[in-house]
Amino acid sequence: MKYTQLGRTGVKVSRLVLGTMNFGPQTDEADSHTIMDAALDAGINFFDTANVYGWGENKGRTESVIGNWFAKGGGRRDKTVIATKVYGNMAGDGEAWPNHDKLSALNIRRAVDASLKRLKTDHIDLYQFHHIDRSTPFEEIWQAIDVLVQQGKILYVGSSNFPGYKIAQANETAARRGGTIGLVSEQCLYNLAERRAEMEVIPAAQDYGLGVIPWSPLHGGLLGGVIKKEVQGGRRASGRAADTLKDPAARAQIQSYEDLLDKHGLEPGEVALAWLLTRPGVTGPIVGPRTADQLQSALRAVELELGEDLLAGLDEIFPGPGPSPEAFAW
Repeated sequence: MKYTQLGRTGVKVSRLVLGTMNFGPQTDEADSHTIMDAALDAGINFFDTANVYGWGENKGRTESVIGNWFAKGGGRRDKTVIATKVYGNMAGDGEAWPNHDKLSALNIRRAVDASLKRLKTDHIDLYQFHHIDRSTPFEEIWQAIDVLVQQGKILYVGSSNFPGYKIAQANETAARRGGTIGLVSEQCLYNLAERRAEMEVIPAAQDYGLGVIPWSPLHGGLLGGVIKKEVQGGRRASGRAADTLKDPAARAQIQSYEDLLDKHGLEPGEVALAWLLTRPGVTGPIVGPRTADQLQSALRAVELELGEDLLAGLDEIFPGPGPSPEAFAW
């Protein structure tokens, strides 16, 4: 496994991030523990989750699965950089209650304590804001975070799904307060098929020293050889991938992608991950395996070297938006 610094911090994290959203809803606890053990054995030390994972009546279930894994001992917690998120309403479906969501100081304090209990740990390494809160000023958010850092409950703070201007606003507010490290990472939707983050989000992250953590690196399976699998009678596309393939132009684009990689003798999913590892500012993409075999495929991407001709071919099929403001101005 290869490692890099998390943004401008001194923390070293693996170039692949283990996403745990499937743990509980799609992958049972025993299999989830097997995947986490395999990830740790392979050198993946960066695990990502969120307080709402488990969804519906089972919100918090994923954190509990991880907490039970930590409780097995064997150095599991000490070896893991654990990241979780706050924002979503943790009340049961149909039971939403004021102040049980978003980023008020009240909810942040409540959410941290609940996550710590489920994770069976005394601190969270990276605490991430799952979305922007248009109602809560950053002065209040940072005041709440400062208290939690002083209490030793969290170490670093990151954002997720933030636009570039909110990254700037958050860190400028932190700088004015003094003594607050500010955001150290941004978790955003970024992959070959969805490159809009290159226009504003990633430049802002780089300027402020945030590590970029792409989620959905295969764009819901679209970049994982979906057409080839369909032809071979394998698992059919669903969700975002299925919706995209209904568009003839989009289907032709994905077919060109798969044809290019077939010519090079490469697996589409592994190339999609390896491409992200070549991108400026990227700490590591989040991989969310449902099985141990899927984890092994992701691991191969770390060692994959993409030649200049292949990178140029990928850019031709999936052109980026270009830098801001040139992408939309003279």
